[in-house]
Amino acid sequence: MILYGDYHTHTIYSRHNHGKGTVLQNATVAAEKGLKQIAITDHGFNHTFFGIRRKDIPLLREDILNAKEVTGIDILLGVEANLISLSGEVDLKEQDYENLDIILMGHHSLVSTPTFADKWHLTYENLLGSPYKPSEERIARNTTAFLRALDKYPIDIITHLNYGCPTDTLAVARLAKQKGIYVELNGKRTHFSDRELSIMAEEGVKFIINSDAHSPDRVGECNLAFNQAYRVGIPSNLIVNLDKSVTFHKK
Repeated sequence: MILYGDYHTHTIYSRHNHGKGTVLQNATVAAEKGLKQIAITDHGFNHTFFGIRRKDIPLLREDILNAKEVTGIDILLGVEANLISLSGEVDLKEQDYENLDIILMGHHSLVSTPTFADKWHLTYENLLGSPYKPSEERIARNTTAFLRALDKYPIDIITHLNYGCPTDTLAVARLAKQKGIYVELNGKRTHFSDRELSIMAEEGVKFIINSDAHSPDRVGECNLAFNQAYRVGIPSNLIVNLDKSVTFHKK
């Protein structure tokens, strides 16, 4: 089985040296590794330090067009949006949609939030609380925020679900299945138990394997995700970017 595309990669548009390479460098590595398609999905606008600026989206589009011409790789312009409120808001405006080919969404720390309560519950409680024995209250709050976001926005992929923000994984995955949203298996970190993955697979949840590359050499590097998928026995037809192109909401 071959990875057709890697739909979670970062570039220097994720500011302050968080992303290490250019669009062209990411695309060049993708071509060398036999990928047919990638997405450039820099951090969302409300990330305090690493977020892409709205004014830079036209520059990113120009870089993508140039890299497509040079490498022959199909490149999507996207963003890894941030969950920013308990009511399920993410850092996207409706007018952003026309500039994006793909929308990823996940939880990150150090983001601007609408209220202090959102900052406290989504950032500080998750940063300071136990990652191993989160309270039922915290899980319920996080889960509700995710479910509301999936209801409100045309999200294509949930990134590294459970990383830094414990949720009722199965509840989020079930709604993702209903909405046609893919659940990411992240190439950098394992964020599901084998049992959770097994149950999701039994229920027909669709997965997508991505690198979450922050430097060009990591584009397409997804062995951690592949190894868990093989170990759990996820059927290949549930991993949408194996051997074939992927349908997203705007494509």
